[in-house]
Amino acid sequence: MNSVQVIQRKLRKFGIAFLALLALGACGQKGQTAESKAESGKLKVTVTTTFLQDMTEQLAGDYTDIALVIPAGEDPHSYEAKPEDREKFKQAELVLYHGLHFEGHMTELLEAVNGHAVTASFTQDDILSADSSMGLAANAADPHFWFDVKLYEKACDEAAKALIEKIPAHEKEIQANLKAYREKLEALDAEIRTTLAEIPAESRILVTPHDAFHYFSRRYGIEVKAPQGVSTDAELSTNDMAETADFIVAHKIKAIFAESTTDPARMEKLKESCAARGFAVEVVSGGSDELYSDSLAQKGEDGDTYITMVEHNVKLIAAHLK
Repeated sequence: MNSVQVIQRKLRKFGIAFLALLALGACGQKGQTAESKAESGKLKVTVTTTFLQDMTEQLAGDYTDIALVIPAGEDPHSYEAKPEDREKFKQAELVLYHGLHFEGHMTELLEAVNGHAVTASFTQDDILSADSSMGLAANAADPHFWFDVKLYEKACDEAAKALIEKIPAHEKEIQANLKAYREKLEALDAEIRTTLAEIPAESRILVTPHDAFHYFSRRYGIEVKAPQGVSTDAELSTNDMAETADFIVAHKIKAIFAESTTDPARMEKLKESCAARGFAVEVVSGGSDELYSDSLAQKGEDGDTYITMVEHNVKLIAAHLK
């Protein structure tokens, strides 16, 4: 065999090996495509808040890919959509949001993408009004409905309805998940009443930075007071702070509570105002000793689901007021 034949044989062997590699690559690509298609078989749901992320996971976690817009710990009242958030809305097959102007800076965007408000079935009797003293226009809705567990159940019903409309093949499973979750929420509702009953009646006054707990007040019989309105965008005046300090002193309130999505310095200023009036009050803040109001905790922390968040809040309130 001459040198030319040797070279030709080597080239043929190389060609066969190269074609084999291409074939393997093609098989790998087919496998990846099949895997991608399997993943895309899940409903793409974009949710505005950690509450709705948890709600969707409870109802249809096995059948959905969930994209969260407002990260844990951030304030939905003042959050503005980023370019990547707009892409999440664009890619979504279903957009779930709170409504009642909770996502204030994104309201028009959410309507433009045909989002589904979980409060869509709420009646006027369900919704509390926020008057001008609460930081919003007269008769505007107070958006913090989730602090009434029964209203949260109603929002779950609405979310389940929206999910079933998009993935009717899983209606049976979603309805079963809803039933099981409702049973847990009913147990939570009873647990809240039992824990708050440990606080003497005269001490059942909750002071927080902004007015997020009026639904909690209505359902569970605890008075609430805050220097700032329902929205954290509301202006906080010196008069509001002074009036709240007078209230704390007059009612001899033992403790006031910081929130995870607001500036704890507000509560420290209230403490200073009370001290100037000759009254010492504890500020409950720092680490895990904060109330969750407009967001769940970070994943992996106590309070990273709706149920554990409510339990965290109620135990913290009872521990410092009883």
